[in-house]
Order: sequence, then C-alpha cells, then structure tokens
Amino acid sequence: MKIETLAARAGTEVDPTTGAVTLPIHLSTTFQHEPDGAYPRGYLYTRNLNPNRASLERCLAALEGGIAAAAFSSGSAATMTVFQALRPGDHVIAPTEAYSGTTRLLREVLIPWGLEVSFADMTDLAAVRQATRPTTRLIWVETPSNPLLRVSDIAALAETAHCVGARCACDNTWASPVLQRPLDLGADLVVHATTKYLGGHSDVLGGAVVTKVEDEYWQRIKAVQVAGGAVPSPFDCWLVLRGVRTLPLRVRAHSENALKVATFLSRHPEVTVVHYPGLPAHPGHALAARQMAAFGGMLSFQVKGGRERAMAVTARVKLFIRATSLGGTESLIEHRASIEGSTTHTPDDLIRASIGLESADDLIEDLAQALG
Repeated sequence: MKIETLAARAGTEVDPTTGAVTLPIHLSTTFQHEPDGAYPRGYLYTRNLNPNRASLERCLAALEGGIAAAAFSSGSAATMTVFQALRPGDHVIAPTEAYSGTTRLLREVLIPWGLEVSFADMTDLAAVRQATRPTTRLIWVETPSNPLLRVSDIAALAETAHCVGARCACDNTWASPVLQRPLDLGADLVVHATTKYLGGHSDVLGGAVVTKVEDEYWQRIKAVQVAGGAVPSPFDCWLVLRGVRTLPLRVRAHSENALKVATFLSRHPEVTVVHYPGLPAHPGHALAARQMAAFGGMLSFQVKGGRERAMAVTARVKLFIRATSLGGTESLIEHRASIEGSTTHTPDDLIRASIGLESADDLIEDLAQALG
C-alpha cells in the first residue's frame, strides 16, 4: 500500500457503534473488566493502553513498514526508552554530531546510570567499525544530522551493527517515513519526535519508536513505556494522528520550498556555506539521493561576520519566526549555537531554518532583506 494511502487511513476504522469516520477521543483513564477479571476489549488502564494510542501506534508502524510501535509523551522520552531497555555495561555508539538533547541525555543521565557510550563520526564507516566492542549493543544513527545535515549510510551502519551482534536505531524525525525508510535499509528500530513533521502543526508534543521485530528487546522497550508511564494523552495521540493524514503532501511541499531557499542562499555573497543535501555541492548529496525520496524541509547556513552577523540576520527577519522547533507549517529560524548552550560544537556563524509551507518566493525575499 502506498504511503499516501497509509497516511490517510492507517490505524483507524469507521466507529462500529456510531459510524463516526474520525476516531473519538477516549479520555477515560480506566476501563471496565468482566466479572471474572478479564479485559476482553484489551484495555485496562490508560497508562497501559488507550484506544487513541493503539490507533496511533498501528498507524506509525504501518507508515515505517514495521511490525509494532510504541508512542511516548516526547521524542526525548522515546529516545530515553530505547537506551533504558539496554543494560548497565552495554555499549552504544552514538553520533558526534546530532540533536543536542540526545547527546545531553547520554552524557548527563545514561553514562552515569552505567551505559558505556562512544561518540563517532557516522559518515566515517571506518571510525564506527573501530569504535565497536564485544559489548556493543546499539548503533544510533541520525540522518540527516542536526544541525549540519550530514548524511550517514543507514544500510552500511546497520550491517556494521549486525556484524557485532548489535542493533541499529535510526532517528528519522527530519526525513519522516515519506522521504526515508530506515527499516527497509536494514535498521532495526526507528525513532521519531512526533512533535515535528508527523504532528505537523506545532501544537502537540510526542515521540515514538517503531520496530522491525517483536523480540525480547522490544518487550523491554514496551515494559519501560508502561512502567515508566511517559505516554501521550489520548488527545495528543488524536492530534498526531490528525497530522499524519496530510504528511505526504506537507513533507513534499516542505522539501520543494527548502530546495528553492537553499539554492538562493548558495548564491548569496554573504553566505559562506549552505548545509542542505539537495544541493549537488553537498558532500552527502549522492548518498542522500540514493536513500531519500527528496531532501527534506530543514537547512542551515553560515554567514560572513561570525556570531554577531548571524544574530543580526535572525533579528531582521520579518516572515520567519525566531523559535526552536521544526516541521510545522510556519518557517522558523534560529542561531543554533546559542540555543544549544555552552557545550555546543555548532559553528557560531550558523543559522538553522525549518522551511514551512509559505510561498518560497516570500521566504527568499525575507532572507534577502535580512542578509542585506
């Protein structure tokens, strides 16, 4: 079944009682059991499962081509659970360049908890292979990466993981299942911040993990989900599912706009480099063209004049909104290093932009006046 059909229909059916086409929001926190204690309808307590969460999880599994999914209250909660389902002493290889929240989670929470972590350049397969150990249990991939949009070879990294008896998990938030299919490329798990493109309207926080197989490790992920309780509310699930219905159309429009904006920036005399894999000059362009259907709605660029000039550009925009996030209908812009804080490795002259669904011509005009 095509991605458009899955996005429009997967996870729900017409309500058998009322005939409602849209799934009702089931706010109940608890569900009636039978006199013998059985729960024949499958629902006991909303932390364990809820009809809206069950619908969303079925939909997300179908979108990624997985067998099952687990929804969470945030992307960070989803990421945390993947790592918590490992054991103290297990070894993880993570990217040197990735979402700062993931790096912070590993350094400040999971390494003190007992997880062993090596950071490697995921675009350098030799470096990743060299980082493997007998205790390696997971290779974490983020591609395109945040905020430099480096492109990693998912298939090669999955093979590297499997050769040492480890799993490969891919953060697919920036690409979405419309543009990139990590499970088809050999990954074992896919992680999303559903807050971003899946929700698509900057109005709901959430996360998800999708698995290729329901093995013992997946059962531990589900156990942490239920016992830890970092689950989304029924309304949050309903909002994400609503957003998914237009996902293919939105992501393609984001990608078209981003390519136009990136092309403009690549020709601007005040811009030193544009990080966007859709540009032929991008070092990961050929790989991205092989493993992605299009190049996404995120880009970053560096400007002449360092931090002061970059901050000035973000201060002068009129149509772009200065805010931290991505994947919504509105275009956002930020000086990324100042958002990440004192431990950042992001260049001081770098500006990150989430390209929305406005006219690309209007966005280009805004950037042109801001750059001067």
